[in-house]
Order: sequence, then structure tokens, then C-alpha cells
Amino acid sequence: MGIPSPSDEVVQIVHGDSAGDPTVVTVSCPDKTGLGCDLCRLVLLFGLNVLKGDMSTDGRWCYIVLWVAASRRGRPPVAWDLLKERLVDLCPVPAPFGVDSAYLAAAGLQEPAGEPQVFLLKFCCYDRMGLLHDVTCVLCEMELTIRRVKVSTTPDGRVMDLFFITDARELLHTKSRREEAYEKLQSVLGDSVTSCEIESATEDMSSCLQASALLSPLVLEQMFSEVDVIEEQSSRSRSDSRLSVTMDNSLSPAHTLIQIQCGDHKGLLYDIMRTVKDCNIQISYGRFYAGQKGRCEVDLFAVQSDGKKILDQQKQRTMCSRLRTELLRPLRVALVNRGPDAELLVANPVEVSGKGRPLVFYDITLALKNLHRRVFLAEIGRHVVDDREWEVYRVHLGEDDHELSCSVRSKIVDGVTNMLMGAIDSLYI
Repeated sequence: MGIPSPSDEVVQIVHGDSAGDPTVVTVSCPDKTGLGCDLCRLVLLFGLNVLKGDMSTDGRWCYIVLWVAASRRGRPPVAWDLLKERLVDLCPVPAPFGVDSAYLAAAGLQEPAGEPQVFLLKFCCYDRMGLLHDVTCVLCEMELTIRRVKVSTTPDGRVMDLFFITDARELLHTKSRREEAYEKLQSVLGDSVTSCEIESATEDMSSCLQASALLSPLVLEQMFSEVDVIEEQSSRSRSDSRLSVTMDNSLSPAHTLIQIQCGDHKGLLYDIMRTVKDCNIQISYGRFYAGQKGRCEVDLFAVQSDGKKILDQQKQRTMCSRLRTELLRPLRVALVNRGPDAELLVANPVEVSGKGRPLVFYDITLALKNLHRRVFLAEIGRHVVDDREWEVYRVHLGEDDHELSCSVRSKIVDGVTNMLMGAIDSLYI
């Protein structure tokens, strides 16, 4: 079989014949470690839900088919051409003349991309309801990734926002790209903006990416307690959202079968694939299906990094436990008191590769906008808890919100959680 052209054959996107039919995304390319996770992360980044999926690989070449549908609420139209371009960028370069792809890295033809350049966006304007989400929406549409943010509001109602961002197109150093950003930001900031600048982040500025206020012991206990996970799993085991993760070595002579049955949520397929990737497990064949009643079934034929089945009982228990935890609580949400403010905290695990979950800040700000809640202060930082890195979003809801009633607090937590988990839509993976 000939090597396909990257632009024509590696990625194909075929839309459904009628409204409501899923779009079929097909990827056929040389395999690499973690490719499935990276593809699912990109699909989630573009606001798509995977309704069904199949993947197979022989360790050298992989074939992945995803049936996807766009989220129906709160999202801009899907940029399908851009999605295809980004999917092609993720795929390894096919080896010419039948050369094994494994030799390309040694030849310097598949060197991993370096760290993207960090820029500082800072602007000052008068505050209004939903401003932070509108700015976040512009940055997402321009493929400007938010690495860290500092938002502060003065007593006279002015905001000074600092966004540390990177550019997926690697063009933010050019005058035309910055002018495009200024123009689109101006359209949402309005006439009240007094300054708006983008500059390369210095080494001292970039060091702020690593700095963040410490989390209190009470917050650590509330958000990261494994007891809560066990209690939640026990509660869900008595409902229709029952989660089951099992391993079976009797059905295949060469692979361990991992079977998952669980309730649906946005990013479910990404959560599974990132967990498998972080545990250094390789998938040879996988099937994913989301049913009409919000149930998902997943079959994964897997091997260890050495190509052997997962036979060790302790490794099996650890893997199953890790998957259950990640699927029960892929994100942690809490509303706590911090001085005079009510502080919303959202945490998600960071991949071993260093990547965080996409669109979390977008969903948080959209939920708060829908709940008519102003943001007084906000920041994004990373923390290590029990030898694991987490990306933590901290949002202060204002000086008058610390006396919120229990019902209002629950409404805020539920609203943000539902937005993050996709409960506002049906059928998410």
C-alpha cells in the first residue's frame, strides 16, 4: 500500500448526509505513543463530542475513526478546515520509500516541538457582566492558549487583566497577528478600554507561570480527598450511572481486555486515553460507543510498554482504580470562603506530558456568565498534590458573595460542574 499524501489522505472529514447526522473523522498515519490521547484532546478543544469510535494499530501504522457532533449550546461554529489542519499537524510524518517510521526520529525528521513562546496580553477597561468570558472566547477562536491569567478589579469598577498566552499558529510575534488580536479584542472590550498591549514575556514574567498562592489544608482535604471519591463511587453504584472497570486476560492470547461501562460526560474518551497514556499502557484495538440513554461502553485491547499482557494482579488493581477515579471525578469543583470573598476552585489533573485539560477556563467563565456572577479576581496556577500535578483555577466572586446561602452556593457549583461535564447537552464523550 502506498504512503498517502498528508494533506489528502492522513485526515479525512466527511459530514453527514442530513442535519443531525454525525461527522466522521478518519485518521490514518504512522503510530506514535499517546497519539490517541492527543487526537481526543484536540477534538475536545474544538468543542466536539465523540458519539462512537474505533481505532486499531499494529504498532507502526494506526487507523482511527471518530463519529463526532458539535456541542449545541454556547459554542461558536466548528472550524472544520482548521480542525483538519491541526489533526494533520499531530500525525507523524510518513516514512518515505517504506522506511520504518521509528528511524525518522533518529534521523532528526520527527523531533518533538519545542516549548512555544509565551506572550503577555494586558488590558485595562471598565468591568461588565460576562466580560471575562467574552475575552476568553476571542482568545480561543484565535487559537491563543491561556497558560495563566491574573484578573483584578478596582473599587471604581475598572479591571486590569493579565493573560499569559501562547499562539498555536506561532505568529503572535508579527505585527499583523497582533493587530488582528487588538481588533477582535476591541470588539468585545468596547469603548471603555484604555489600554491593550501584547508583548513577549520576559524570563521574569514567565517565572510567574510557576508561582501560585498555596492551597490551604482545608481546600486540599475538600478537593483531593480519596474518601470522597470512594463515597461518590458507592453512591453512584446504586444508580443508573454505575461505573464498571474490569480486566480480562482470557479472551485474547496477546492482549489484556479492558472493559469500561459508565455514565457519559464531556471529554470521557479523552479522560480514558490520557489515563491509559499516563500509565504507559498501549492500545492495539479500541471500540467506543455512547448509547441513547447516556451510557457508554468501551473495549480496549491493551499491552504494557514491553508488548506483554497486563498479568500482574497489583498492576491490574492499580489501573482499574485509577480509571475509576478519573472517570468519577475528572475535575474537582468547590466553593469556599477566602477572607471576604467566595472563591470558586476548579482543579483538573495535568498529563505527564505537561498538558492541561482544554477549555476549562472557557467553561468556567461561560457558566458564571449564565449565572450572572461577576468575577472580582481570577488566576490559574499549578500545584503538586500527592506527587501529582494539578491545574487549579481560582475565581473570587466578589466582596459581597461570601454570605451566599447554601442553595445559591449549590447552584453555582452545580452550574459550573454541569458546564464542565457537559450536562447541558445530551451525549457527550
